[in-house]
Amino acid sequence: MNYIVISPYYPENFQQFTIELANKGVRVLGIGQEPYEQLGPGLQNALTEYFRVDNLENLDEVKRAVAFLFYKHGPIDRIESHNEYWLEQDAQLREQFNVFGAKPNDLKKTKFKSEMKKLFKKAGVPVVPGQVVKKLSDVDQAVKKIGLPLIAKPDNGVGAAATFKIETAADVEHFKAEWDQETVYFFEKFVTSSEICTFDGLIDSEGNIVFSTTFDYAYTPLDLMLYKMDNSYYILKEMDPKLRAYGEAIVQAFGMKERFFHIEFFRQDGDYIAIEYNNRPAGGFTIDVYNYAHSIDLYRGYANIVVGEPFPESDVEPLFCLATSRRASSHYAYSEADLLEKYRDNFKVKKDMPAAFAELQGDYLYMLTTPSREQMEEMIADFGKKAE
Repeated sequence: MNYIVISPYYPENFQQFTIELANKGVRVLGIGQEPYEQLGPGLQNALTEYFRVDNLENLDEVKRAVAFLFYKHGPIDRIESHNEYWLEQDAQLREQFNVFGAKPNDLKKTKFKSEMKKLFKKAGVPVVPGQVVKKLSDVDQAVKKIGLPLIAKPDNGVGAAATFKIETAADVEHFKAEWDQETVYFFEKFVTSSEICTFDGLIDSEGNIVFSTTFDYAYTPLDLMLYKMDNSYYILKEMDPKLRAYGEAIVQAFGMKERFFHIEFFRQDGDYIAIEYNNRPAGGFTIDVYNYAHSIDLYRGYANIVVGEPFPESDVEPLFCLATSRRASSHYAYSEADLLEKYRDNFKVKKDMPAAFAELQGDYLYMLTTPSREQMEEMIADFGKKAE
């Protein structure tokens, strides 16, 4: 099997995908911007060949790299990065070279919030009213139809980027003044719930869910963006059966194969409202957080399903796993040394956040496990408490 991995070096934790695929006997071929000597021995040993391009964003250059690897090693079976940034390019390459996996047409339903909402409805999952806004006259029409307060997001966008919270007539005029009128927006009713949870997992090549889990955000992504709060989220030991039923119905409606998924919901009044479907793993180091919570190895598990082997189940009871961040510029009530001593039996790892995530999420990320929700909430409070 010939497997091309796009950007094998970055992000650092995704290097393990390449290593585990190689351990399964897959011929892994890398395409990236970094010099070969920068990859390090782990990646160098796992990659059969590495093709360095000057600019990974230059699709023509990347196509030439794929064509060369095809010519040298034979037909390509997979092209993947697992990275939000490269999803569309990955799909274009698969279409060009007739490779298994999501093509550009498949991504339409995961790129546009308006298209996602149609599939959430098809899956029988609650959603809030929404409307596409393409021109200036659409703004007042959407406000009248949906009502204030509402949230305005790019219809094709990621996370909370370029998001407006519109609560008053003045906010409506502010949006009009700021909007470039080229970016298509999606307006939807503002949900007052501050509880956001997920249904995340991995699908095999037949479309079956082989792993699923859920985590809660301590603060919403919008709050992180607006108030520069410290990011905290935690894997739950158990999943609400209603959330599982909604998540499984959504995965079936979207019809993806051999992919990770990350679906976000509001939790409100004992029910869930679907927010968005992401055709990839949750960002940052979240795969590592899943692994610690469930005592599994998703990098190895993914390699298993690629080569057609069963996903390795864990027989260990799940734990809460907290991922909580701190900012280098903030002054905290408790030192890192004191906290790592207090939670020495719970602490797993500290990670330096990549620059791309640090401004929004914090500079350092700490992962800790515990069987107790009460202790986990104490951890969140201790790591986040600011000095007086």
